[in-house]
Amino acid sequence: MIEIIPAIDLIDGKCVRLSKGDYNQKKVYNENPLEVAKMFEDAGLKRLHLVDLDGAKAHHIVNHKVLEQIAMKTNLVIDFGGGLKSDEDLKIAFEAGASMITGGSIAVRDTEVFFRWIENYGADKIILGADVKNKMIAVGGWTETTSIELIPFVRNYLNKGISKVICTDISKDGMLEGPAIELYKDMLKQLNGIFLIASGGVSSMNDIFLLDNAGIQSVITGKAIYEGRISLKEISKFVN
Repeated sequence: MIEIIPAIDLIDGKCVRLSKGDYNQKKVYNENPLEVAKMFEDAGLKRLHLVDLDGAKAHHIVNHKVLEQIAMKTNLVIDFGGGLKSDEDLKIAFEAGASMITGGSIAVRDTEVFFRWIENYGADKIILGADVKNKMIAVGGWTETTSIELIPFVRNYLNKGISKVICTDISKDGMLEGPAIELYKDMLKQLNGIFLIASGGVSSMNDIFLLDNAGIQSVITGKAIYEGRISLKEISKFVN
């Protein structure tokens, strides 16, 4: 059964969502991320995808105090991403309570550092973030589309021991128009050993069922929950 991972995106310590990664299309849903995290935990969810959007913009970790608070006051297994660019950033994230970190831009721009993280912390602690636009990798908070193709990029890291990959189709993110199922099917077909975490576009429980039927192992959803398209009651029935 597919694992549902709720997302909390942070700006100024508040729970927000963007549309297509656009900081100008920001909506604040709750000023208390811990309250939101506890609601997820009460619904029976075990995981949390926590994204430091301030950190992504600043190129270093910013909202580690929020991470620390959620890690201390819930039992959620947290993967943390956004702005992790240095060994010090990584150290702060793990010391603040992250169980795993997600590296996206760093895996493109500084492969040597990312390889070192895999070696030092173990591939089970590092998730590869593969943000994609027209099957090309995008970086810098989705502001820059590279000439790097998705499949070879991910395959390179699978060969280095990475298994968990979060793939976000930028054109779908925050739009509530359905996930990129065909893209994910293609990835599963071409990339042996991948543990694929789908992200972006989920608008209903039906989308989650479709991803489950396609063999995708995990799905991240945020806006659909915040906008009431998916209720925590529905999620609770699904996971319990």
